[in-house]
Amino acid sequence: MERLWGLLQGATIYKRVEGTQQGRLEEEEEDIEEETKPPAHFCPMELRGPEPHGSRPGQQTLGLWTAAGRRATPYLFLMALLIFTGAFLLGYVAFRGSCQACGDDVLVVSEDVNYETGPDSHQGTLYWSDLQAMFLRHLGEGSLEDTIRQTSLRERVAGSAGMAALTQDVRAALLRQKLDHVWTDTHYVGLQFPDRAHPNTLHWVDAAGKPGEQLPLEDPDVYCPYSATGNATGKLVYAHYGRREDLQHLRARGVETAGRLLLVRLGVISFAQKVASAQDFGALGVLIYPDPADFSQDPHKPGLSSHRAVYGHVHLGTGDPYTPGFPSFNQTQFPPVQSSGLPRIPAQPISADTASLLLRKLEGPVTPREWQGWLPASPYRLGPGPGLHLGVNNHKASTPISNIFGCIEGRSEPDHYVVIGAQRDAWGPGAAKSAVGTAILLELVRTFSSMVSNGFQPRRSLLFISWDGGDFGSVGSMEWLEGYLSLLHLKAVVYVSLDNAVLGDDKFHAKTSPLLISLIENILKQVDSPNRSGQTLFEQVAFNNHSWDAEVIRPLPMDSSAYSFTAFAGVPAVEFSFVEDGQVYPFLHTKDDTYENLHKVLRGRLPAVALAVAQLAGQLLIRLSHDHLLPLDFGRYGDVVLRHIGSLNEFSGDLKARGLTLQWVYSARGDYIRAAEKLRKEIYSSEESDERLTRMYNVRIMRVEFYFLSQYVSPADSPFRHIFLGRGDHTLGALLDHVRLLRSSGSGALEVASSGVAPSLGFQESRFRRQLALLTWTLQGAANALSGDVWNIDNNF
Repeated sequence: MERLWGLLQGATIYKRVEGTQQGRLEEEEEDIEEETKPPAHFCPMELRGPEPHGSRPGQQTLGLWTAAGRRATPYLFLMALLIFTGAFLLGYVAFRGSCQACGDDVLVVSEDVNYETGPDSHQGTLYWSDLQAMFLRHLGEGSLEDTIRQTSLRERVAGSAGMAALTQDVRAALLRQKLDHVWTDTHYVGLQFPDRAHPNTLHWVDAAGKPGEQLPLEDPDVYCPYSATGNATGKLVYAHYGRREDLQHLRARGVETAGRLLLVRLGVISFAQKVASAQDFGALGVLIYPDPADFSQDPHKPGLSSHRAVYGHVHLGTGDPYTPGFPSFNQTQFPPVQSSGLPRIPAQPISADTASLLLRKLEGPVTPREWQGWLPASPYRLGPGPGLHLGVNNHKASTPISNIFGCIEGRSEPDHYVVIGAQRDAWGPGAAKSAVGTAILLELVRTFSSMVSNGFQPRRSLLFISWDGGDFGSVGSMEWLEGYLSLLHLKAVVYVSLDNAVLGDDKFHAKTSPLLISLIENILKQVDSPNRSGQTLFEQVAFNNHSWDAEVIRPLPMDSSAYSFTAFAGVPAVEFSFVEDGQVYPFLHTKDDTYENLHKVLRGRLPAVALAVAQLAGQLLIRLSHDHLLPLDFGRYGDVVLRHIGSLNEFSGDLKARGLTLQWVYSARGDYIRAAEKLRKEIYSSEESDERLTRMYNVRIMRVEFYFLSQYVSPADSPFRHIFLGRGDHTLGALLDHVRLLRSSGSGALEVASSGVAPSLGFQESRFRRQLALLTWTLQGAANALSGDVWNIDNNF
């Protein structure tokens, strides 16, 4: 027993060591205290029976040791099991923390992940739940509703004296907060305004072709910026929404559009797309009106007056169209070119009352049922009708616009920016158009400033921006992107747009890059619905549709500032919108877009809906600015490619008959999928505490969107180089439009071309091969870049 006691004295004890590296175990030899040792004369007492005959002392000692071993074995086994279990649990927790709960699709941070405060902070570790509670506590102290009301009362047309005053006030508001930097950028851009001395006109034309009776254009201030100026005379044709398929239908019905003026309804596509389609089909001019069928007729909600026309620019692009591809800083030298998106035909908004007068004069076949609207006493015929004369006298003016910036610098990655912005200008009161977004932006600035004062330090920098010139086609944001493009694609992580955030309260839409879909889903599950008590936003949108993303996710439209960030600069972006169910907000881009009307449309829930947008955007900013690994779902684009390839597969037989194949596209997609999976596995097995490795992964993740900008076309000639969202012959949409010509009836000049490429005369093999090469090598380049270093690239191309 003395030997057994000695062995127990030297037993190795494992204990957990608390420190910066969690889960590390350390061995230490623990000696038994001197006072616990037995005295030298100690002799354990035993009960002994009679010794067997012939037994020897050695056999007695061996028996004693055997009995002691049997008694000690269960305890030693239990001790070993306890040590193994503890080590396993500690290792699991440490590994789980380092991976940040890696999933199959997106890297997310669970609620137990800690967010360390800075060295000067007196608080302890901040967890996600702590940051979330801190954000919601400080956000509740703001006054969103009052800011929306006050902003909507101020004149703020780009370039006006009222806008200059508002610019100073917003800048002063940012300076009052705890921001690291506040500054303003001024651009001198070409904007188009109506000529007060020579207003735009619309006349009937008599049999001799001379202008006759003038038709009412009730408000001379309502116009289409960037319309071609001059006169257009021709017979009138009704063209539904002015989509290319609508114009195709007219031609199929024997109604000619070339040489005509087109009457089109507001909605479905932008003003610029309507005018571009009309121009491609040979029309001489376009009149755009709001039809009552496109708006809610709820007697309990306010509606658009029949004598109101709706404002909208017609530049098929973004930014200053007179300096395409170049930033409009003062004294900058520009080449003598204009944007190819400027229309060559005039366009003018008219009211529903004026449209009704025109429709009553139309002849020709009756429109399809789905083309008919709700204008009273209007038969809705296709035309043609009597001749019209349209005169547009808008004039161009060089105008200074100012973007305002505020920044909270990040702690670990200050050179990586999470950007959030809102349009500040408005043609009218602009309550929904820009007052809501401006109010939410200022409230988020105040909230994050308060959080910084209470110990919050983001890993990445937060950049808050108030844009000018938004009503002219995201001019302010696009000019900033053009000025800093070479810098931003390396540093901008994500852009969040607050424009058009509250246009109703029935449904929620997120117009976004695929990279953000999984993160949006996660955040929706943590924000309460503003109009369904006890439900989260996710539960609201998924209530009647198990496929929540089909209900919520939409592609980025060109008339959003977020579009330029993704399609031009290669930065993933998102724009949130609460909208009415089935009907659009009727007052957007009118003088009736007031705080009072917006409040009535939402039946008093404007503050709650605006607060929900602020909560959604704010929690998104926390995750993007403070997660160790960027929560961008880089694997999603593999599904996007697969979906488009599914459309191309329909034509594989036609291509094979010509000796052509899509095999290279399939191969490039496979390489991208493998690169994404390989990166995911690397991250899964990495150690979070390795800051160098984490930064390397973040750089690869944040540039995924940029990888899909075609490097084989010029930004000056094709500014929207994104192969999925862009416009031009390099896009996947253009390739699909071209392949469809294989089955056309020969009228290739009139085929639908959603990609923004002028229709060709038919399928051309040389053009197809060039398009396939542009698409394939851009996709292959994205796969190679995602793989990391050149020695890690393993493709089967």
